[in-house]
Parts: sequence; structure tokens; C-alpha cells
Amino acid sequence: MTPDILTGALTFAAAVILLIITPGPGVLSTAGVGSAFGFRAGLRYVTGLFIGTNLVTFAVITGLAAVVLSIPWLRTVLMAASTGYLLYLASKIAFAGAKIAFIEAKSAPGIGSGVFLQLVNPKAYAVNSALITGFPFWAGNLTAETLLKLLIMNTIWVPIHLGWLWAGVALHRLNLSPATQRKINIAMAAALLGVVALAVWSALR
Repeated sequence: MTPDILTGALTFAAAVILLIITPGPGVLSTAGVGSAFGFRAGLRYVTGLFIGTNLVTFAVITGLAAVVLSIPWLRTVLMAASTGYLLYLASKIAFAGAKIAFIEAKSAPGIGSGVFLQLVNPKAYAVNSALITGFPFWAGNLTAETLLKLLIMNTIWVPIHLGWLWAGVALHRLNLSPATQRKINIAMAAALLGVVALAVWSALR
């Protein structure tokens, strides 16, 4: 690997960190699930997110994502599905442990929930498209560059999401009063709703 390729790979890694670590549906819901349901449930959810984000990456690499996102009505369906599902996740987190009859959320979002969120998450497509199609650093060997990008992306993705999960779990393990824990869950859910509002506002623009 030449110095130019190494420099390009490091630049790419920095871009991955900046694009993934910023609050979005994936990391915010990870912290929320960890806070509301604990480590094991959170780890299952993160596993689903990991599978889902790699499926999205595969769609970007094969060009499937470009085809889907080029069709206006499909983009609208994707946005509606994403918004609706984020609202669902926010309600699961907000009402975790609540004893208010019909809104009690007993089961945590699992692997399937994580996969589905990524498949309908516009940010996942935008981030993966920017990373895969941008930041070229290995001229003449697109296959090697793509494989190295995948390695870098996943190597960074895992600890970042585990870090957000740990932050949520740390709150869960403080043995706070039910009322305080519920306020934290509602705050986590509100952060997700903020992401929903920003996504809808951006789409309307």
C-alpha cells in the first residue's frame, strides 16, 4: 500500500467517523433501547442494525439504491415508512415499563427491528452512497478500494454503536426510580421524534 493510498484511507476513515457518530435514527434508537430495555436487548437490536446497514451498503454498491431513490414515489414511500417506524420505536422506548394499560411496552425491538430500520432509513442510504461513491483513494483498483472501504466502515461502525448502547445501558443500570427512568425514556424518544421532524422538514423542502 503506497503512502497516497494510506493517506486516502485515513481520510476516508475520518469521514466515516464524522458521518456515523453524529446523532441519527440508528445511534439514537440504540441508546434509547439500551436505556429502556438493557444490554441484551440493545445488543440484539444493534446486531439487526449492523445487518441492515450492510444490506444498504450492498444496495449502493450494486446500484440498486440509485435505481430506487431515482423514483419519486418510491422515495416518498421510503420516507413515510421511515417516519412511521421511527414513531413506533419512539413509542416503544417512551413507554417501556409503563403500567398504563394499552400503551405498556413489554418487548424490546429485536434484530428484525434493527434490520428494518436501516432498510427504510434515508440517512443510511445517503451516508453509504457518500462513502462508497466518494473519497476515491485507490486508482485503478476499484475492487480493492471497495473491500477496504467496507472493512474500515464496519471496523468503525461497531464500536461507535456499542458506545451509544453503553451510554444507554449506563443510564439503565443506575437503578433510578421508575419515574426518573420513565423521564429518561421519554427524553430518548423525544430525541428520535426530533430526527423525524428534521427528516420530514428536509423532505418537504
